[in-house]
Amino acid sequence: MEEQNLDNAIELNLDTVKKRAVRGVAILTGRGFLLNAITTVSQLLLLAFLDPQEIGVYYIVNAFVYFLMYFSDVGLAAALIQKKEKLSDLELKTTFTVQQGLVIVLILILFLSSPLVIKAYDLSTEGKYLLFALGFSLFFSSLKSIPSVLLERKLEFGKFVLPEILENLFYNVSLVYFAYTGLGLRSFTYAVLIRGVVGLVTIYILEPWMPGIAFSRKALKGLLQFGIPYQINTFISVLKDQGVILLLGGILSQAAVGYLGTAMRLTQIPLRLFMDNVTKVSFPAFSRMQDNKIELAKVVTRSIMFITFLVYPSVIGFLLLAPDLMIILPRYQKWAPAAPLMWFVAFNVLFAAFATQISNMLTAIGRVKTTIKITIMYTILTVILVPILAIKWDVLGASAGYALVGLSSVVAIWVGKKYVDFSILKAAAPFVSAISMGIYLFVLVNRLSANWFNFVFMVGSGGIFYLIFSYLIIGKSLIYDAKKIIRNTVKNN
Repeated sequence: MEEQNLDNAIELNLDTVKKRAVRGVAILTGRGFLLNAITTVSQLLLLAFLDPQEIGVYYIVNAFVYFLMYFSDVGLAAALIQKKEKLSDLELKTTFTVQQGLVIVLILILFLSSPLVIKAYDLSTEGKYLLFALGFSLFFSSLKSIPSVLLERKLEFGKFVLPEILENLFYNVSLVYFAYTGLGLRSFTYAVLIRGVVGLVTIYILEPWMPGIAFSRKALKGLLQFGIPYQINTFISVLKDQGVILLLGGILSQAAVGYLGTAMRLTQIPLRLFMDNVTKVSFPAFSRMQDNKIELAKVVTRSIMFITFLVYPSVIGFLLLAPDLMIILPRYQKWAPAAPLMWFVAFNVLFAAFATQISNMLTAIGRVKTTIKITIMYTILTVILVPILAIKWDVLGASAGYALVGLSSVVAIWVGKKYVDFSILKAAAPFVSAISMGIYLFVLVNRLSANWFNFVFMVGSGGIFYLIFSYLIIGKSLIYDAKKIIRNTVKNN
């Protein structure tokens, strides 16, 4: 009876799926913007209250635990979501049992290997406590897995995103508060535990699934057929992002990792705020238009131009005005060594704003293997170039390595153009406007003293300069596309 009720709860008719999918696009887009906004504000405040070494330790320890977290699922949750047939209670409990077994083993590995980790990265007592707190967060995360699957299969995106929003909000607010009160690295430790509890309690209130222990070899085998290939693809990205941080943690000082990680996060803020949301919305559009290559090429061109139109001036303006902001706000002067690093890692961001949408397009038209090959290329270059250059030229070399990886994006652009003949010149047109704005700001920065009045003037006048120059280069299509995007967004919502 329990299995039958579970199936009925998940089985949806086609009309319901369509309605919830459309509503889900709006909810997920809003959720992405809200989460990124919360995280961005929190991050900017933390830079004022924490030292580079403390943030560097967090990056290193978090990368180690996140790397372990990869092995806690083997793709079972994704397999449950992807499965077309009804889910049985036995499948859910088998997945839950396997996940808990894996998590227990990983936590034991973490505790047993902690002396080696502490020695390898020269962690203090506070760093050790943070390591254990992040380890416990693995357990909290695994307990949320099945309720999350059930909500996602029912396309109840409102309930699905609420726990994530709440735990993100509680985590960032408590983190900033603890840092403000002077707790230093312990701020992360307490905030991580609060995040785990809030997320776990919230999701079981919204989807009160009763955990249970069961095991079916047949059910597990069926799920692993999809889960393992899916997890292998995920591993590529984990290796590129978290694996390299672990390597750098053994090469650079903790403070240097803090400078580099902060430089990367700050320059990536425009990507998270603008590109991520456009990518999610454009993927289904690209998929539906894959048989009409002419129209697809136009849409791809305009979507990239929309992303670069927002990202390029944000990044270039930030690079030029950040030194003045550090002078105006004395608490941020300790981050001055990160300023030259930003110029290198920003090179990666400028290419990513263009090339990521190309990979998104390739996946949408069914060229998944091509996308995987491009991801493998990025991973190999990152794992090789960044650590080697870090050994040779310290943190500046590591940032230069990321710049070279960004340059390799020309390969992705070239490959994408073979399948869809989008216009590179039109898509990259905002770059000319952004560079012109950058020259204008460079002149002002060298002529005006650093104070709030001049800073606000440079931001405002720089924005006006960029818009006018963009209109002269791009033309009326700029206003037309803006109106169309707003109209379609309102219509879909």
